[in-house]
Amino acid sequence: MNQKIHANSKALATWLQRIVKSLGNHSDRLNAINIFPVADGDTGSNLYLTARSAHDAISKLETADIGELMTMASRAAMESARGNSGTLLAVFMAGMAEPLSGVERLTAPVLATALERGKVRAWSALSDPVSGTMLSVMAVVSDAALTTVRSSALEPESRAALIELLDALCLAAERGVVATENELGELHAAQIVDAGAVGVLIILNELRGTLLGLTIDHEEYSQLHGYGIQDPHIHQVQNRDTGVEVMCTINLDALGAATLRGQLDAIGDSVIMSPVNPTEEGYRWRVHVHVPEAEAALSVIKGMGSPVNVSVTDLCTHDA
Repeated sequence: MNQKIHANSKALATWLQRIVKSLGNHSDRLNAINIFPVADGDTGSNLYLTARSAHDAISKLETADIGELMTMASRAAMESARGNSGTLLAVFMAGMAEPLSGVERLTAPVLATALERGKVRAWSALSDPVSGTMLSVMAVVSDAALTTVRSSALEPESRAALIELLDALCLAAERGVVATENELGELHAAQIVDAGAVGVLIILNELRGTLLGLTIDHEEYSQLHGYGIQDPHIHQVQNRDTGVEVMCTINLDALGAATLRGQLDAIGDSVIMSPVNPTEEGYRWRVHVHVPEAEAALSVIKGMGSPVNVSVTDLCTHDA
């Protein structure tokens, strides 16, 4: 148990850098198995671009406060998040940042609490969360982390306890990814695992690798159903949804946010809303929705305020 651990803010910055590299390397395969919630083959690209925004935001930041680093990274990721997967990654990071405020060294209890907060934020951001997705892996990992901390015989603040936790949460993440194939009908029919779930596994494996000074064996991912390099781009043979993805950032108070969520739920699906940062009158909110036509969503959104960072993407034109 004398393994050296680096668990400070510099290590977390390195983690974000490693995430960007790994997601870039895996984006093609993640795109290939992206069929839920729509078969638009962009999960890998969205995770990569969102993570890159997070890392770029803190690349020159000098701070010992892990929470400050994660907050800045998550806000940048939220403002430029891409798609369902990128938005949920940004929200997960924002949740993790909350209990890390003022923390200068990760410990097992602190990391477990951060993962729990990230899970809660991600699940609550979606109006209609679905099991068998990256949300499931976040939940499995959070539960495993809390259970490990509570049942451990090791000194909670020790390096050994952190190693134990990192091992446990990565094993749980892998099991969670494998389980997605049987949790979601579309994945079971296609005999693949969920793309976003694999993305979470990659991210957590890189966290373990960063803190323990390990290189991740990426060949292990090829054992996941549909993920081998020789496997087809399954999203290309799926029925394509029509419609568009609308994303924006808008300032709202609590009532306005609740009202907008309800109105978007009535006209679309895959509604994700999460606060980015506080303002004088409420919060800046990142908004995501799938609708048949953009104008329907934009009309509702503009009725609540003045959106910025607006993007409209055709759901049936993505290709890997």
